Amino acid sequence: TIAMKEYNLIRHMFEGSSLLANVGDTSKQPNGLAALQEQLLLDICRNGTHKVRNCYQGIEIIKRRAFCQKVLLVLDDVDNVQQLKALAIDRDSFVSGSRIIITTRDVSLLNLLKVDEIYAAKELNRSESLELLCWHAFKEDHPKGNYLDLSDQVVAYAGGLPLALEVLGSFLYGKSILEWKSAISKLKKIPPVDIQAKLKISFDSLSDEVKELFLDMACFFVGTDGVSTIKILEDCNFFTTIGIRVLADRCLIKYGPCNELLM
Repeated sequence: TIAMKEYNLIRHMFEGSSLLANVGDTSKQPNGLAALQEQLLLDICRNGTHKVRNCYQGIEIIKRRAFCQKVLLVLDDVDNVQQLKALAIDRDSFVSGSRIIITTRDVSLLNLLKVDEIYAAKELNRSESLELLCWHAFKEDHPKGNYLDLSDQVVAYAGGLPLALEVLGSFLYGKSILEWKSAISKLKKIPPVDIQAKLKISFDSLSDEVKELFLDMACFFVGTDGVSTIKILEDCNFFTTIGIRVLADRCLIKYGPCNELLM
């Protein structure tokens, strides 16, 4: 959401621009990487279609035709280094003044690229959350009629997470007050499938050992001191230090202000 807003604000400052949404999901479809390459070329070159026969050819075409000018790229939800390679994302590929914005759950990908700056998205406050929810639920920036209290309940449930607000807002669009109340009651017992599926992507990409470490931490160590937790888990034959780094890079855990482990 932040990246898309930034894209719309500054795209006029560049000779070419492209916003590729859901890169991770798209790349997993048949010929998905080639489709992303073709979309990037179409957006930036703007002179007809660009058929890519294979991924390697696409990389060369992108470097030759697209990145010879100052460009703005937004790559949304990248989850694998191969996606970046297929789109020719390399510091040496771009003309001076170009800007590349990548959103990902895996910070290690950004470190691999040696990016200039990493911004960790913060949870939205109540006002920002309400506005985002309303754009999806009402197609305007404020609740309709008698929906304010119900909207506040959904905002409280979402906890400032843009994904949850977008999914819930889209689901509640066009529904009556009674349907909103029913949906909110259900939310308290069963999280929406779309949100679970998105969050599960990060978990599924972990090795079996790191999955086991994550589950143990989720069940027994949330809120405990990070140093003592590492020692306990190391004694249980986990490779805890590197495992925690992987989990932190995937934004599945974080440290609190007193070095406590949080999720």
